[in-house]
Amino acid sequence: MKTSELTGTLLDYWVARSEGTVPTADAQLKFMPSTAWAQGGPIIEREKIMIAWNANGWIAGVTDFVDRSEGHLSKGPTALVAAMRAFVTSRLGDVVSDDAPVAADRKSNA
Repeated sequence: MKTSELTGTLLDYWVARSEGTVPTADAQLKFMPSTAWAQGGPIIEREKIMIAWNANGWIAGVTDFVDRSEGHLSKGPTALVAAMRAFVTSRLGDVVSDDAPVAADRKSNA
């Protein structure tokens, strides 16, 4: 699955995997960085993820240095979704497995 298309529980699962964790079903129901600023915000700060709004929605980028052209840019309907997509892309690449063992989706797909 393309990381640019990840949403909901699946996006949160891959954020956890990007953090080096294989979340249990119970942990997945509590870890929601793509919708909870208290969880996604610290990742944004630590990874220095840049977030901006443009006419087409939110964009977020992960790069080592602001003046470099290399990096990982993602889009999303919200700032958190864009940022978490950028984070997953920076750690795992443009494509992740689509057979991830995720808990039942507890939020609407953004």
